[in-house]
Amino acid sequence: MSAHSAPAASRPKPLLPRDVAAMKAAGTPIVCSTAYDVLQARIVDAAGVDVVLVGDSLAQVVAGLESTRQVTLDQMIWHAAAVHRGLARALLVIDMPWMSYQASADDAVRACGRALAESGAGAVKMEGGTAPIVEAVRRCVDVGIPVMGHIGFTPQTDLALGGPRVQGREAHRADALVAEAQALEAAGAFAVVLELVPTAVAQRITQAVGVPTIGIGAGPHCDGQILVLPDLLGLNEGFRPKFLKRYAELGTVAREAVGRYADDVRAGRYPDADHSFA
Repeated sequence: MSAHSAPAASRPKPLLPRDVAAMKAAGTPIVCSTAYDVLQARIVDAAGVDVVLVGDSLAQVVAGLESTRQVTLDQMIWHAAAVHRGLARALLVIDMPWMSYQASADDAVRACGRALAESGAGAVKMEGGTAPIVEAVRRCVDVGIPVMGHIGFTPQTDLALGGPRVQGREAHRADALVAEAQALEAAGAFAVVLELVPTAVAQRITQAVGVPTIGIGAGPHCDGQILVLPDLLGLNEGFRPKFLKRYAELGTVAREAVGRYADDVRAGRYPDADHSFA
């Protein structure tokens, strides 16, 4: 055995979609976060995150773009493959970007199959609960592609929704969200993300479906929670929505560290003898 390979018994068993789905029945809260590169993947995996999403939010938090609609399938696959190389236990889910699956179920199967084959991800995520999206989910599941759904506020269609607004405050819209979640479950989705949904509505959806709900801005009654990694670490300093809890202020820490480095270079303190070769 290579000196660099760990015994099989010491390596964690990678989680599968069915393992995540079973956590709801077991009453085990599901911990999810995003990641966009191998170093972030190693951090969240070592911290015990169950599901790692390579979100199309990389458009904003990695590339500085204005909308998730500006990220491509090639870019999503490239980042997901990098994240895959850093994971040992967590289930990797790749966000399917805008217009890679909406036009037809055939397009969805081709794009999702390519995403899994080229990235190493264990599942894909699609936004929406309309009939065409539900059919795309069904077709993908039928050919063996695990799918996570996503309803409520769906960033890829934010123009139609009037921007990042809480969805489901009106009774008819709350009923529609419940029906969308049930339709996604019937199509074979193994979990459903609920984004920007009132607490009571998210609780109602969670009770109405047998698959896990993963909340982001959807209150405490979902089966799991997800946050964008740069947001929870305080790296995305200008983003402060009500639902976000920051667990660190790494933007401040990093800025101060780079400032000290710059001071040392300008003052001739770095590199010193301890950081130079004889």
